[in-house]
Amino acid sequence: MPSSDSIPLHFEVGKRLTEETMSQNLRGMEYAVRGSVVIAADRINHDLTDPDSETKHPYDHIIYTNIGNPQGVGQNPLTWPRQVLSLCDLPDECGVDHPKASEMFPADAVERAREIKKALGGSTGAYTHSQGPLAFRKDITAFIEKRDGGVKADPQNIFMTNGASSAIGMVLTALIADSSCGVMIPVPQYPIYSASIDLLGGQKVGYYLDESKNWDMNLKEMERSLDEAKAKGIKVNSFVLINPGNPTGQVLSKESVKEIVKFCAKHNLVLLADEVYQENLYDDNAQFESCKKAAAETGLLDDDAIELISFHSTSKGLFGECGRRGGYMELTGIDEKVQDQLYKLASSGLCSGVPGQIMTSLMVRGPKEGDVSYEDHEREKVTIFDSLKRRAKIVSEGLDSIPGFSCQTAQGSMYCFPKVTMPEGAIKAAEEQGIPADTLYALSLLESTGICVVPASGFGQEEGRWGFRTTFLPPEAEMENAVKLFKKHHEEFTAKYSA
Repeated sequence: MPSSDSIPLHFEVGKRLTEETMSQNLRGMEYAVRGSVVIAADRINHDLTDPDSETKHPYDHIIYTNIGNPQGVGQNPLTWPRQVLSLCDLPDECGVDHPKASEMFPADAVERAREIKKALGGSTGAYTHSQGPLAFRKDITAFIEKRDGGVKADPQNIFMTNGASSAIGMVLTALIADSSCGVMIPVPQYPIYSASIDLLGGQKVGYYLDESKNWDMNLKEMERSLDEAKAKGIKVNSFVLINPGNPTGQVLSKESVKEIVKFCAKHNLVLLADEVYQENLYDDNAQFESCKKAAAETGLLDDDAIELISFHSTSKGLFGECGRRGGYMELTGIDEKVQDQLYKLASSGLCSGVPGQIMTSLMVRGPKEGDVSYEDHEREKVTIFDSLKRRAKIVSEGLDSIPGFSCQTAQGSMYCFPKVTMPEGAIKAAEEQGIPADTLYALSLLESTGICVVPASGFGQEEGRWGFRTTFLPPEAEMENAVKLFKKHHEEFTAKYSA
């Protein structure tokens, strides 16, 4: 064989991987919560923090309300879970076996860390079982059984994942066999669903939530959407429910959840239950009802008449540990051979992140009553919850009071999704720029006030509706001021484009 030096080299001109040759599904995928408005916000943030920047803005920081990232905007982490996690990460001689461990950490944190280290086989730096350690999955099933009034759960049906998002991606990968497969998603919806369906080459089948009834479900609308999709030749095989709602903030009644599980059983649809905000309930009359409990109470579980996959996460609730990437999914009524294939998919990633697995275990099983950390842990959670409840009221009522705005009450989750009356001049200007009118509005809001929101068009909405999604996660005083800024900007924006 001739040496490489004697082989003439001929280089092709241009790049092999280009926008034209790459996956067009990826190219066409959109994820609004990290879209053009956030990119602009990051650019402005660089101007504000770079001492050499000559670009000036009428504010000194960006108010990021575009994404549900509690600790990124000031929420303190809960103390006890961080103590346990720290002890798990430390070598034994520096942590649980240190002679002064009991002086530095509460006894129940040391005890739980020992238990976790044993479940992990000693180190947080090692891979775990691809579904997560059995001990952690038992913690999750005990939590589910307590939540659902004794409905049985099996740790073999639990998959611990990198947040709920990776679990959703796994399930959609299994569901979308080809381009004829359709997934029913709410409109509006969290963009992980639309983005993932586009990436996998499936069909989005939207069903509209009823804004006039605080974003409630409408059975006739669900039937209409399904019938239309079938008429187009789409093989609809699944249904997404987000409860409490994102971006809409509603909490469905027990009766509504039962109607949904019966609808899915009737039409043989796999139900994907996104329940990551189940602790975020601010309406005193609202109560979270899991799809699994609803399926049990309607007899669907006993009859093996429903296929259900439920998702939960450490990123939301009162933990707000987004960066830990902890979460799980529970499979109910899923074919065993399909579950084997999902296990294979999980195994291809070896395991989810161990810090997230630990945090999930701590979320579903905190210190018990009588433990030294119990009262402080519960007090911290109540403090976070009460503040979220106040902020939900401040923002939803504040936005709804602005002339030209209509905002439904935030019963749960972390978001408000107001409708904004848009001047015709703004709609025309947006068309000329090739962007939705509410993207123009959101960019104007950002430039004027420093508030970063997500245009409602990124979540889907009825034709002719405009608006945005905002969290209410920044501190209370900042959200009170933000409401004033929303009002001032809307008055100025309306005057500018009505002239």
